[in-house]
Amino acid sequence: MARKGRAARLTERAAFRPPTGRTLEESSLTERGLAAPEKKHGRILLIACGALAREILAIKDINGLDHIDLTCLPAKLHLYPDQITIAVEGAILKHRSTYDQICVVYADCGTGGELKQKCDELGVEMVAGPHCYSFFEGNEQFAQRADAGEITAFYLTDFLVKQFDAFIWKPMGLDKNPELREMIFGNYTKLVYQSQLSDPALLEKAQDCAARMGLEFEHRHTGYGELQDAVLHWGKSKA
Repeated sequence: MARKGRAARLTERAAFRPPTGRTLEESSLTERGLAAPEKKHGRILLIACGALAREILAIKDINGLDHIDLTCLPAKLHLYPDQITIAVEGAILKHRSTYDQICVVYADCGTGGELKQKCDELGVEMVAGPHCYSFFEGNEQFAQRADAGEITAFYLTDFLVKQFDAFIWKPMGLDKNPELREMIFGNYTKLVYQSQLSDPALLEKAQDCAARMGLEFEHRHTGYGELQDAVLHWGKSKA
């Protein structure tokens, strides 16, 4: 059998696989995402990162946005940002004949502008900002902090605190080679925990993450930030 070329292998690896998960367990959201409802009663579908599933469902519930449905791609795509755009495109093409409106709940997330270009091409709106740390805090405020010199901070959200080992510690090889810590995190000065919920247990775990990384700790309660603004905007446009 002829060996496949590199381009073919990359295309095959990145091919869209529909989300199969149906629970809100963090490990399932990381590996399998969240499948769309079988009965698509909603007129709006949000295609989101699995790391945002709980937050989006909470925003829906608080604001009575029952006409919005949610499907999530596996959160682990963030470990392979070159695959995000093609996965989002696949999800849009899969569902666009069913829903009146589709919106993408990803920021740029390391795609170098490719995701925004693809969403524009397909006529789909997406959340503004470079990443979730920015829109949770507020894109303007986050940019101001960066301009003021906050460029050596490592950020965690509620989801990433819960999935710290799966997303950070193990992929970076620190579970087996802890001596790599200084090489990997040596240029960081602090860990900033952007909390969405006020949860003492998560706060304690975030402090432990900072200690393991050898970083100073700072806690900012952001709530849902501009994620909530975007979901409300989309929801009210079809309410």
